[in-house]
Amino acid sequence: MDLLQGTLDMLVLRTLIAGPLHGYGISKAIRFSSSEALDIEFGSLYPALKRLELKGWIASKWETSEHNRRAKFYRLTPAGRKQLRQEHSKWAEFVSAVTRVMGPLPGETK
Repeated sequence: MDLLQGTLDMLVLRTLIAGPLHGYGISKAIRFSSSEALDIEFGSLYPALKRLELKGWIASKWETSEHNRRAKFYRLTPAGRKQLRQEHSKWAEFVSAVTRVMGPLPGETK
C-alpha cells in the first residue's frame, strides 16, 4: 500500500511512543499493527528516521539488540510527542473529510 507523503513520519512517531526500537523493529511493529497491510521498505524508513532526527522529534543511540548485535535505537523526544499530538489531530480531520467525500456508493446503504 502506498503511503501519503508525511504519513510514514507520523507512523514512526506513533510506533516509538511505546518505547525505543531499532529500524527493523519499527518496520516490524508497523507491519504487525497494520495487520500486515503496511510493509515499510528500508529505503523509505531510514531516510524518514534521519529526517525525524534532524527535526529533533526522535533521538538515536547505538545499543546492543536482542540478537546481540549493535543497532541504532530510536526514541521519541518531548518535541516528537508534541508533533505526534498535532499529527494525530490533523490525521483525524483528514480521515473525517475523506469519509464525508467518499460516503456510501449510490445504491448502497450503510
